[in-house]
Amino acid sequence: MENFTYSQPTNIIFGKNTHVNIGEEVKKYSNNILLHYGGGSIKNNGVYDAIISSLKKEGIKYQELSDVKPNPRLTLVRQGIEICKTHDIDFILAVGGGSVIDSAKAIGVGMRYKGDVWDFYTKKALPKETLPIGVVLTIAAAGSEASGSSVITNEDGWYKRPLDTDVIKPAFAILNPELTYTLPKFQTMCGVADIMSHVMERYFTNVEHTDLTDRLCEATLKTVIDQARIVLEEPENYDARAEIMWAGTLAHNGLLDTGRVGDWGTHMIEHEVSGIYDVAHGAGLAAIFPGWMRYVYKENPERFVQFSTRVWDVEHSFGDEESIILEGISRYENFLKEIALPTKLSELNISNEKFEEMAEKCVKYGPIGNFKKLNQDDVFRILELCL
Repeated sequence: MENFTYSQPTNIIFGKNTHVNIGEEVKKYSNNILLHYGGGSIKNNGVYDAIISSLKKEGIKYQELSDVKPNPRLTLVRQGIEICKTHDIDFILAVGGGSVIDSAKAIGVGMRYKGDVWDFYTKKALPKETLPIGVVLTIAAAGSEASGSSVITNEDGWYKRPLDTDVIKPAFAILNPELTYTLPKFQTMCGVADIMSHVMERYFTNVEHTDLTDRLCEATLKTVIDQARIVLEEPENYDARAEIMWAGTLAHNGLLDTGRVGDWGTHMIEHEVSGIYDVAHGAGLAAIFPGWMRYVYKENPERFVQFSTRVWDVEHSFGDEESIILEGISRYENFLKEIALPTKLSELNISNEKFEEMAEKCVKYGPIGNFKKLNQDDVFRILELCL
């Protein structure tokens, strides 16, 4: 087990109707905020009206910035920074999923920086401070509500790049599973794939003696698998939605990192795919992860045997080591098909036309991944496997 420091400053407020008193929570931080959200869904389902009513009740002034897209754009981030500067805003309330939260995080650090916020995403600078951010979560997926991560897409060249620092962890996050009831099935299951990917990026490690964290990862994966099947049949099953939402937070708040070195190669490859083709992040991960697994499993077969037997219940008597591993990968792939997600890039209408470009951009700052270090040729071969 590796040395680690674990800190979770985000105050989690979980449960039914927890969003309706958002004004009371925001007032602890500010009376002058930016309200940041995506499209019209929060207006259609009543969330917007409830939040505005609560803010007004507490006398909180607000400026609005909507229209956050999946794979959030740098242009809108820069617009948000200007709004914050113009109106002397000192708090951001993000209402939505990972895209909205990531955009809010970028606005927060950009507001306190004299240079261009994109510097943080190209590793030219590291943020030291941010505007505090609060979250009302409406999608269980990215885990951004309690993480130190933000991913932004620069339309100039379609570069999708991450920022990782504890500085940007939100001050609080309100998690009401009821707010996910009306999500389309595809969006819900993309969230499931995203959550599972966050766990697996940590699970596939070469660090030994991480038994407790391994078991936490496995429990999270098995819970999400079981509850996703329930939600497919019962979209308004509160308990199943609650389990998935809480799993999404735990998958990306640092707990499952403890004592280990994760991989993240698959995420970096997917960033190139969705940066160019603008596909849903969870769908992109579903299409890439099985190919990555088949490319790297020989680096540490024991880890993949453990994954197959503990998560997918492959019996040790199934066959030799390689047979067990490949069966586990197949069961994972079949689960993705069961929840109607793509398992190949071709299912997302992506050809090999830009594989060279994606592979080159993916390793611009050096090899990616830790389970197996991947260079440009490795990335290209994985993309071919995923076609």
